[in-house]
Amino acid sequence: MLLKVYEYPKCSTCQKAKKWLKENDVAFEPIHIVENPPSADELKKLIDLSGLEIKKFFNTSGMKYRELGMKEKMNTASEEELLEILASDGMLIKRPIATDGKEVTVGFKEEQYENTWSK
Repeated sequence: MLLKVYEYPKCSTCQKAKKWLKENDVAFEPIHIVENPPSADELKKLIDLSGLEIKKFFNTSGMKYRELGMKEKMNTASEEELLEILASDGMLIKRPIATDGKEVTVGFKEEQYENTWSK
């Protein structure tokens, strides 16, 4: 499966991730996270594959996160509620999310990309 990268084109972290992928000859399909956010079901699969907790998928430094008072909701909302909130707005999702259907990375750390996406 081609690597899918959920990204926001103006995001500097996403730009760094895409630059790394291109420099390392990793073919990928960019998906605009705001225009085509992953559904709650897709997010659940990504979270399960990643082995990370759901809060690692939230863009905690984003305005939307603060506007919605997500810091408080993280402790009280169910996983289903959090998935629905996350799927409701691509700007709430930490980016980039890269997946090949087997593995998932969230955000961009060069060492993590090296270990996960270098073939």
